[in-house]
Amino acid sequence: MAEEVALRDVYGKTLVELGHENPDIVVLDADLAPSTMTYFFKNEFPERFIEVGIAEANMIGISCGLAANGKIPFASTFAVFATSRCFDQIRVSVAQAGLNVKIVSTHSGLTVGEDGASHQALEDLALICSLPGFTVIVPADGIETKQVIRAVATHNGPCYVRLIRGKLPLVCDSAYRFEIGKAYTMKQGTDATIMAIGTMVAPALEAAAALEKENISCRVLNMSTLKPIDEAAVLKAAAETGVIVTAEEHQEHGGLGSIVARITAKHQPVPMGFVAVKDKFGMSGKPAELLERYGLTSKEIANAVREAIKRKP
Repeated sequence: MAEEVALRDVYGKTLVELGHENPDIVVLDADLAPSTMTYFFKNEFPERFIEVGIAEANMIGISCGLAANGKIPFASTFAVFATSRCFDQIRVSVAQAGLNVKIVSTHSGLTVGEDGASHQALEDLALICSLPGFTVIVPADGIETKQVIRAVATHNGPCYVRLIRGKLPLVCDSAYRFEIGKAYTMKQGTDATIMAIGTMVAPALEAAAALEKENISCRVLNMSTLKPIDEAAVLKAAAETGVIVTAEEHQEHGGLGSIVARITAKHQPVPMGFVAVKDKFGMSGKPAELLERYGLTSKEIANAVREAIKRKP
């Protein structure tokens, strides 16, 4: 069984590494440092850590001021607070100004678990992807998370990185190299392509393995950069496999599936399937039970592939 690692732990520890390398790195949090794991940075660099309290909008405003003065601010809180509570500030102060602010959210999606619907961000990607100039990334495991945080630290421009509360199995190997805007082929295949982000990459690989036993060859792409998405990889998969299924821990509207469907509809229409939350809010429960209840499993991905293949010309 693959080792499981908490992405937010990797985030906090990577911030400390970056802090030693670059004195312009500044970290902000909104009363959740022990949960977002930014407290690692706080303990190492207290003079470069700003605790704003329960004032997320103010955190974004302070981050903009820091960025405008040459600092590289990492602003962190839960995904639902980072996007819903701060959208106006992010839209006007970060996106319109094109400032070099890094928003790294934790506790996204259904896997927030027992905290329930009020804390389960299922629309954050749609919100942030709607803003011009933003880079949006959803890492699949701890290996990728470390590389993502390092990449956004050197990238000039607004970034949103979406992490989760719990642990994820390691799906990237030691040869993996993250690059902003590039999809990564986790498995080759010829009959269909599964495109997944974040928590759904591991189930996508499980689904592909199950379908292999039925002589269905599935390509699996980790689409961790949601914006700018790798259009070339999408069109190549559409042309070469003729079927695409997307999988995401997010609302069906406005996330990975919507973006991929727009690209294929314009350039290379193919049968598609969408494994996502179907226009519902979450509820309180164990993460694994919630993923099962809302159909975010390897079984549902495999079923979506089978159904889409039936519509293949």
